[in-house]
Amino acid sequence: MAKRKKQEDFDDVFIDVVESTGDARTFLEKNGNKLLGAIGLLALLVGGYFFYKYRVQEPKQKEAVQQMFQAQYQFDRDSFKLGLTNPGGGYPGFVDIVEQYSGTPAGNLANYYAAVSYLKLGDPDASLSYLKAFKPTEELLRATKNGMLGDIAGEKGDFDSALSYYKKAVASNLEVITPYYLKKMGLLLTKMGKKEEALKAFKEIKSKYPSSAEGVDIDKYL
Repeated sequence: MAKRKKQEDFDDVFIDVVESTGDARTFLEKNGNKLLGAIGLLALLVGGYFFYKYRVQEPKQKEAVQQMFQAQYQFDRDSFKLGLTNPGGGYPGFVDIVEQYSGTPAGNLANYYAAVSYLKLGDPDASLSYLKAFKPTEELLRATKNGMLGDIAGEKGDFDSALSYYKKAVASNLEVITPYYLKKMGLLLTKMGKKEEALKAFKEIKSKYPSSAEGVDIDKYL
């Protein structure tokens, strides 16, 4: 009796498997071309991604870094105009690098260099255009971008916006730049006639960042 029960159970399972296999075969017969097409498309997309990444994007990034060297050299020498358009040696300036190497990290960074350069040259509108195109990938760069947006707003006389951006930069709490923007914030608040708030910013530098470049001579603002 037990053997018969086991056999019946086995037969039921076997029938289910056969039926499932038959259903699957029928499904494949009806939809096989669609499935193969979908699989082929997926393989094409994956293959295209890796081809673009390793055969196009990475070589392009390497080339962009090499091409940007001369423009960076001029930037470091405070020769901002040369760095933008004519760094010398047949190399492209930041403006051309942005156009020729868009989609690469170097091309993105060239937006930042161009933004700083134009701001230094007294053209806040051009600076803002490039800064908006710059997409920071790390917290330090995001904070720096906010600080620069504050600088541009200040150049345009929009002190409220400038203050808002400086506060965002300070909120990053990154020791390497926070005291720098705290001081800028304090100076701006002083200019706006908000002396108590300015004093608070200067005191924060003294208490939290006494060894920073800003903290060394902060007493003269207290």
